[in-house]
Amino acid sequence: MDPCRIRNFCIIAHIDHGKTTLSDRLLQTTGTIQLRDMREQLLDGMDLERERGITIKAHPVRMHYTAKDGHVYELNLIDTPGHVDFAYEVSRSLSACEGALLIVDAAQGVEAQTVANVHLAIKQNLTILPVINKIDLPNADIPAVVRQIEDILAMPSEDIIQASAKQGIGIIEILESVVKKIPAPKSTEPESLRALVFDSMFDTYRGVVIYVRVFDGEMRAGTQVRLMQTGKDYEVKEVGTFAPEPVKQDCLKVGQTGYAIANIKTTAEVKIGDTVTSSRKPSTHPLPGFQEVHPMVFSGIYPIDTSNYEHLKACMGKLQLNDSAFVYQAESSVALGFGFRCGFLGLLHMEIVQERLRREYLLDIIATYPSVIYRVTKSNAEVLEVDNPVHLPDPGTIQNIEEPFVKAFIMIPNTVIGDMMALVLDRRGICLNTETLDNRRVMLTCELPLNEILVDFNDKLKSISRGYGSMDYEPIGYREGDLVKLDILVNGEPVDAFSCIVHRSKAEGRGRALAQKLKEVIPQQLFQVAIQAAIGGKIIARETVKAVGKNVTAKCYGGDITRKRKLWEKQKEGKKRMKAVGTVNIPQEAFIAVLKTN
Repeated sequence: MDPCRIRNFCIIAHIDHGKTTLSDRLLQTTGTIQLRDMREQLLDGMDLERERGITIKAHPVRMHYTAKDGHVYELNLIDTPGHVDFAYEVSRSLSACEGALLIVDAAQGVEAQTVANVHLAIKQNLTILPVINKIDLPNADIPAVVRQIEDILAMPSEDIIQASAKQGIGIIEILESVVKKIPAPKSTEPESLRALVFDSMFDTYRGVVIYVRVFDGEMRAGTQVRLMQTGKDYEVKEVGTFAPEPVKQDCLKVGQTGYAIANIKTTAEVKIGDTVTSSRKPSTHPLPGFQEVHPMVFSGIYPIDTSNYEHLKACMGKLQLNDSAFVYQAESSVALGFGFRCGFLGLLHMEIVQERLRREYLLDIIATYPSVIYRVTKSNAEVLEVDNPVHLPDPGTIQNIEEPFVKAFIMIPNTVIGDMMALVLDRRGICLNTETLDNRRVMLTCELPLNEILVDFNDKLKSISRGYGSMDYEPIGYREGDLVKLDILVNGEPVDAFSCIVHRSKAEGRGRALAQKLKEVIPQQLFQVAIQAAIGGKIIARETVKAVGKNVTAKCYGGDITRKRKLWEKQKEGKKRMKAVGTVNIPQEAFIAVLKTN
């Protein structure tokens, strides 16, 4: 295919604005998929994606379209996720394209993630085609959405295409617009091979399969290639394209997107964003890759059965290849045994990774309470980065602790602005400004500690706004805070799995909640068990698990009361001795129950 007849584009939108349905219609209209093979959410391959109705992975597919000018064009589409946690998937897709379709829901209008995705696309100098989707809905307000696209995204109204992916309205107009407005790929170093690795996966029989976009030269079976970041050489065994199933091809030329299988055995050899070049005539200029992704949220993942540790380690390597934002390192816990400290981009990302480990690799795992990276400055000016409360140094040696802050852009109906501001203040945030988007919606710009929005902030936002609110956030650096380490002591012994770093003002409430929950799940012993929440040496909350009763006077039938008293005294002494030497074994179920309630 002549490069001037190739178009590379992706679809970007807020979550649930109809990207996947539109990609289904494009595949149908171009005849890429036969009607008998068609199903809803065709590009969403994972069960998780289909169940939740969200896109988690970017999916490439090649289509052929005969335009009105009579020429056949090759359209390479990448369907991208819409949730804020998967923004790195979007940035990788944008690097492999020249244009993007921006989808906006006709009923919901411009959302927080729509704005964020537009900024990502503008940064990559892409041609953006705005599309208003779901115009057939009874509550669609097309004039208002057109005004929002003009005002908020600064795009002219005459460029906007109105469509309904469900009804098949406007699909031809979208395809014609892609052909006419998105530029064809151009080669800058035609004499040497350069291809961008924008994704990869692990195949049990063929090793690592890399997804590439060829910018210069061509790639075919037998080509000797080099990965520029690692400097290792390989021989390409097979190349092909996605239609949407992998189809073997003779070669991949300039502008084409597809896959390549070389003899890459281990997952550690491939870096997403790397440049593939010829090992015989290597290029000296790598393609601009993506920025290194930094995890925002950390959690420990441990196998429930400790014999599965090695299996879990192997599975995490395969998963990391498919999801470059996921990072992990080995760690051990007194309570939970050997496991891994894992980094994620957000809470949904963490949930999806855990669910994939359970489903795709059939592992029984337990995850600890999520935390962020704190920056600790010691008295001797040494700076430590702490992602696990267990590694926090002695309080006497700490000068200050800084926590990560984010700038959050929250779009909500203007009727709930008071409740939303109250929630932001409750989470130790400040509201910087309020912007009126139209007569129904406002955008709040707030600064909040990342730790405070980790767990249930999004759920609370949806509850307050009755599902109409949306949020996007970006990190803005570290700030000093009055942070303390909260320890949970069971029978005087600290349990590291329950330790956490919290703000002093919230420590007491958190300590009471944890102690209360532990009281419910720790089984009764023959002696009283004290559950205490402590900051350093100060106890701030306490619950007691009562001793299990044993009737030592059951054998006494009548007789003098002194006989019974003697037995009771003897029992009391025994319990005192037992409390001094006895240990409390906290069952695995108790850890799981407590971590779930958090």
